[in-house]
Amino acid sequence: MTKASALPFAMLFALSFQAHGASMNKPDVKLNPRPKMRYEITMTVEGAPGGFESVKGRVDYHVSNPDSVPLTPFTGATVEPQEYTPIEFERVDDTTYRAYVYADRFLDEDYFGRGTCHWSLVAVSANLLHGKAKFSPAIVVDDVFKQGQSRRWFANQSYRDSPLSGPDIGTEKRSDYKKPDDTFSVTLKATGRRP
Repeated sequence: MTKASALPFAMLFALSFQAHGASMNKPDVKLNPRPKMRYEITMTVEGAPGGFESVKGRVDYHVSNPDSVPLTPFTGATVEPQEYTPIEFERVDDTTYRAYVYADRFLDEDYFGRGTCHWSLVAVSANLLHGKAKFSPAIVVDDVFKQGQSRRWFANQSYRDSPLSGPDIGTEKRSDYKKPDDTFSVTLKATGRRP
């Protein structure tokens, strides 16, 4: 290919990169100055072999309408922005913890010039740490809005051995374990109301 014939391709590449470059920039996401959708998340631990050195959590959010987000360069895919907020679970007693979250924490706004981006809560997760083990139950947005609950089961062996193999998200059914009687559960329950 000669230099002259390569020029149109180079210009097309540059124009395409410029046209889609905005999608590579992370928007300056703003907090909602007046959030109203407040939920209390109560976490109950039942049957654990012992306590936890640390109990924390996080709330995950994403833009729920992909048409408001530009395509990524050259792939043609849309990657919705995501944000997360760390939360503290306050200890109520030996087995109960409580945290508060806002489903409307981030401000809906036109961040890309393609219409208003609508932020949505995705899930609330907890991280219960014991040694090197991290138990990470979560409650998803539908259960939060329905003021429902999510119960996850974990093996006592994982607590005792404290393996370092990444977060343990547990299972929905106790019977999934070879020794179902040698398990403990963590329940996350949402209460609150949408305006």
